[in-house]
Amino acid sequence: MALSLAIGAWVLAKLAYWLFGNALGKMASRTATNLDDILVGSLQRPMVMGITLLGTYLGFQQMELPERLEIWVDRTFKVALALTLTWLVARLLDAMIREYLIPRAQRGETVVIESQLVPVIRSGIKLLVWSLGLVLAMNNAGYNVGALLAGIGIGGLALAMAAKDTVANIFGGITVFSDKPFKAGDRIRIEGHDGTVKEIGIRSTRIQTLDGPLVVVPNFKFNDTVLENVTCEPSRKVKHELGLVYGTTPEKMEEAIAVLKSLVADHQDILLPDHLASFTAFKDFSLSIVFVFYIRSAADIFAAQTKVNLDLLRRFAAAGLEFAYPTSVELQGEYRQP
Repeated sequence: MALSLAIGAWVLAKLAYWLFGNALGKMASRTATNLDDILVGSLQRPMVMGITLLGTYLGFQQMELPERLEIWVDRTFKVALALTLTWLVARLLDAMIREYLIPRAQRGETVVIESQLVPVIRSGIKLLVWSLGLVLAMNNAGYNVGALLAGIGIGGLALAMAAKDTVANIFGGITVFSDKPFKAGDRIRIEGHDGTVKEIGIRSTRIQTLDGPLVVVPNFKFNDTVLENVTCEPSRKVKHELGLVYGTTPEKMEEAIAVLKSLVADHQDILLPDHLASFTAFKDFSLSIVFVFYIRSAADIFAAQTKVNLDLLRRFAAAGLEFAYPTSVELQGEYRQP
């Protein structure tokens, strides 16, 4: 009877393997979703193992065994069942990561960090599932897992303290991955470093600074440091403080302001109506006009400012408007390469 149950379970397991691989597999392939394909593929082998174990255990139950051997068989079956369930869960989660998370990482904007983060997540989930499965198996075998877990906890704490910088960098990489404050190719400023992001890794980010050197920034810096993404600015503010000579008449001053307003309207790289031209002060050497305008983020900053400045000089010269000496010109913000 015991041998018959064991052989019957083996035959039933083979039949279940064929059923999952052919009948259910073909049915799942015809559906729109891939979830059923994942379930069929993940359940196939663990189901065969579970059926075989169950038949073998029922076979042993039909036999008259010594008490100590019966206890050993019972514990062995429970351990094998716990490991089979762990195998099933690990295969299922790994298949879902392979089906959903990896394709997302391959087509995401931050491909570098996602391609590095996914293997870490995949390995971490496997380690966690198998650790829990082994603890469950040892508990089924009659071992006291409380002391073992306490030892593992102390060892894990010591390891975490020794690798705290690495852990902090990994969590910083996860923050960059989830929040997406920047992506490769963006120009950013952080802690005095200004440059273009070349590569985003799981532990660090590489920035090509405007001065030339390549700076490696640990990812934990992005958790507690103010970051400025220059690429995402909507526009670039430019402020001129123009000084005209004291011989300028009120009519000429009004004409100068009108020239500045018409100048803005004639340049497509300048945002409208975000501009200002105002007679603001009587200074020691000049009558001061503040001229503020905003260049579109998609425009070439250097080229747009050059066009505006040349046009301003031409129009003021044609109108007979004379600049005072000394005069000052101020650009708010930093230049950005197009």
